[in-house]
This record gives sequence, structure tokens and C-alpha cells, in this order.
Amino acid sequence: MALWVILLCTLIASLLGGLYLLGAFRRRRPDEPPLDKGTIPWLGYTLDFRKDSSEFLKRMQRKHGDIFTVLIGGYYFTFVMDPFCFGAIVKESRSKLDFRTFASKLVQQVFGYKPIEANHSIIHASSTKHLMGDGLTVMTQATMENFQKLMLFNLSSGGEKRVWQEDSLFHYCYNIVFRAGYLALYGSEPHQGVDNKEKANEQDRIHSNQVFHEFRKYDRLFPRLAYAVLPPKDKIEAERLKKLFWSMLSVKKSWQKDNISGWISDQDQLLAENGVPEYMRDRFMFMLLWASQGNTGPTAFWLLLYLMKHPEAMKAVKDEVDKVSRENGQEAKPGSPPINITRDMLNQTPLLDSALEETLRLVAAPILVRAVLQDTRLKTSGGTEYSLRKGDRVALFPHVSVQMNPEIHPEPHEFKYNRFVNPDGTKKDFYKNGKRLKYFNMPWGAGVSICPGRFFAAAEIKLFVFLVLSHYDLELVNREEEIPAIDTSRWGFGTMQPVRDVRFRYRLRF
Repeated sequence: MALWVILLCTLIASLLGGLYLLGAFRRRRPDEPPLDKGTIPWLGYTLDFRKDSSEFLKRMQRKHGDIFTVLIGGYYFTFVMDPFCFGAIVKESRSKLDFRTFASKLVQQVFGYKPIEANHSIIHASSTKHLMGDGLTVMTQATMENFQKLMLFNLSSGGEKRVWQEDSLFHYCYNIVFRAGYLALYGSEPHQGVDNKEKANEQDRIHSNQVFHEFRKYDRLFPRLAYAVLPPKDKIEAERLKKLFWSMLSVKKSWQKDNISGWISDQDQLLAENGVPEYMRDRFMFMLLWASQGNTGPTAFWLLLYLMKHPEAMKAVKDEVDKVSRENGQEAKPGSPPINITRDMLNQTPLLDSALEETLRLVAAPILVRAVLQDTRLKTSGGTEYSLRKGDRVALFPHVSVQMNPEIHPEPHEFKYNRFVNPDGTKKDFYKNGKRLKYFNMPWGAGVSICPGRFFAAAEIKLFVFLVLSHYDLELVNREEEIPAIDTSRWGFGTMQPVRDVRFRYRLRF
């Protein structure tokens, strides 16, 4: 009899424990945000969130207001949609709100890299040194030379004539921008003497194209890999691609290249000094490739597409580009060498800056997540104070809460190339309810988790667009082409991608 009682009690305890883990007993405390667990234990709103994160969060905001907690895959996420609360969240100490907990799991799952404690400081220090300030000047020049190597190598030989060439815009932009950034960061084919330089350049063009081809395969799997929902066949392919990139970007192979960037070499050296084994540093190199090149090409696609769809914007930006070139003693014309765009020239383009920022407002959609390590109080702009519960996640989705908010950006679905610039070239301020906003566009994240390579990424995109507009006429094959819809499976991972490509044509301007 006693045995049956023990077994029964054990069964009941297991059942209750399972229900607890599934979230069945979670109740909203008096000072907590509205709680919505959905109808499916543990999963909660996972399927709705994955299907279309933006539409789901807009629905929840209409139902619950600017702050609410939802169950997603066993975790409780408190989404904060009030932009006046963003500062308190992104500046909160790591002892309370920690972004590394969530990021570390994602990085290990997607790239096979297990971060060490010093990782964030290593990346931050190296990025500050090489991707900002004087270091950015060096990187801008290196990237410029690789764009010329990929796009304009036929000019001096007269190999390119003034005839229309047709291509797919997304593929063209992603391909060229990725390859130029890859070669600038990871180095180029070594050569000895002038005679071998063109052979080395040709090898760089071939090799970088192969790398891009494999990268796109992985990039297409990325969202489902991050959510751990890949079917078996795709899971095998993802593992194959991981191993391929660990080999291609391995430390041993990298050090055989010429012109490897200080950003790459410094980080590898610091990881080695911190005891990270070589095989794990190979994986780190793969992570850096995706982090640095996974969003710049798609952003360049959207920017050029919006300019082609808005002739007044195209004319204004092209006129600015030509003016900056002339004022710096350069001009794209027959017999002249390709324009050499410097960092100083990129700092003289307020309209291009605004057009890029407007593009990012429309298509950049990261989700900023923090793990709640201890109970934390959060005060909203309306004066209500909420408690964030230890063990939960707190998340921001600026694309919905600020970037597409009509109170902050009137006609938010429209591309307005000069939205972010005043007539005198200074940057505009933005307001909500009459109060000035600090966070009105957040494509790069914010706080301690802000993208450390954001200045290099912006320079890379601007270099590409500057070069294209300087040297080419371009137009859509179908003048009535609609802007393609975005792939909703990629919400939360940076710049969105289109559901289909767009055909365009281009030719030398002169």
C-alpha cells in the first residue's frame, strides 16, 4: 500500500512539475505587465511569432498596450513598445539585464562558436580601433580598392562599352558588396611583382564569388536554423556549410593571405591569448563573416531600388555624388581612372546619408533581447511602473514601435529620401507627443549591444552606391515594377530580404 502511495505521489509531482515547466501556473502579479500565454502550453505564441513577428506584435500592442508579456517557446518575453523606455532598458547594468545570455546561445547554435567571457570586450576594442576613426579611413580605402577590382577592372582596358547590361538587382548588390567586404576584411591572394598582380586579382574575383555562392546557401537557412526548426535534409546541409566555412576561413588559411585587416588579425590574436583553441577561432571567423556581411548587400539593394523607384530622389543623390567628386578633383569620364572615394568624401553626402537612413528605417528590423537576471522596475512615459520578473526576457522591436510609427514618421510606408535631413544639411530631430525622441531609428541596435561595425557597414554601402551612381546609368527593366514584399521569416535578424528579385539594367554613363 505504501509503495502505491509513493508511486502516486511521484506521478502527481511529475505531472505538476511538467505543468509548471509548461507555464500552466504562471499568473500575472499586480505590478507586472499584462500577461498573455496563448492557448498552447510551453509553445504559447511561438507559431504566430515565427509566422510574422511584426503583425503578431502589432496585434498584441492593440490588445494590451505598449508593454506586455507573452509566452514564446518556454520563455516569457516582455515586449516594450514605448520608445521613451528604451534608454532605461539599453543602459541598465548587466547585473540586471544581460544581452549576452541570449546572444551566446544563438551564436553557438548558428555558428558552432562558444563565446568566452572576454568576447564582447575583444570585439568592441578591435572594432573601435579598426572600424571607427583613423582605422575606418584605412578600411574605407581597402574596401574601395576591392570594389574597383570587382566592378571596374575592365575600364582601363576598354573592355566595357556603353551598352546596357541586365542583371537581378538583389543578387548583383549582395554579390558585389559581400565580396568587396570579404576581401577587405579577410585578405586577398598574395602576389609577387606587377606581372602577377592581375592574376592574383582574377583569383580574388573567382574565389570571392565561390565564397558568396556558398554563403547565400547558408544565409537562406539562417532564420530556421536560428529557431532550430530545420528539417533533417536542411540540417545536414547547414552542418556541411558550417564545416566548409570553418575550413575556408580557418586561421591557418587566413594568415596565408595578403592585406588581412587588423580587425580580423587582432581579434584572432586576442582570442589566442585568452586560450581559445584554434578550431574554435575558425568558427569565430565564420561568425564575423556573417555579422559583417550578412546585411550590407541587402541594404544596398533596397537603397538602389528605392532610388530607381523615386526619380526625384535619384536625381538629388546623383547630383550630390557628382558635386562631391568634382569638388575633390575627380570625375567619371572616358579615359579617366575610376573614381577613388575617400572617407572624407563620404562625410560630405547628407542626402545620401538620409536616403540610407530612410532605407534602414523601412527594412532594418532587429529584435533587441535582454535576459532579466533579477527583478527590475521599469517606469513608462505615462507614469505607470512595472516589474520585470527574474528569469524572463525583455525585448524591443523598434521597427514597429518607432520606425513605422506614424506619430514619429508621418506616412511611414513611404520612402522619403530627405526625411532625416534639414534643408541646410543638418540632421533632423524627431518627436512623439511633443517630446523629443532619442531613439527614433534603431537599425543598429542600441546600448552595449549596438553593432560595433555600424560605421564600416554604412561606409561599405555608401561606397558601393557612390560608385554605381558615378559610373553607371541604371534603370528597372520594368518601369512599373512594384516594390517586392519582404520575407517575413527574417524578422529580427537585421535587414529584411525581398520575397523575389527585381530585374534592372545598367551601362557606363560616359
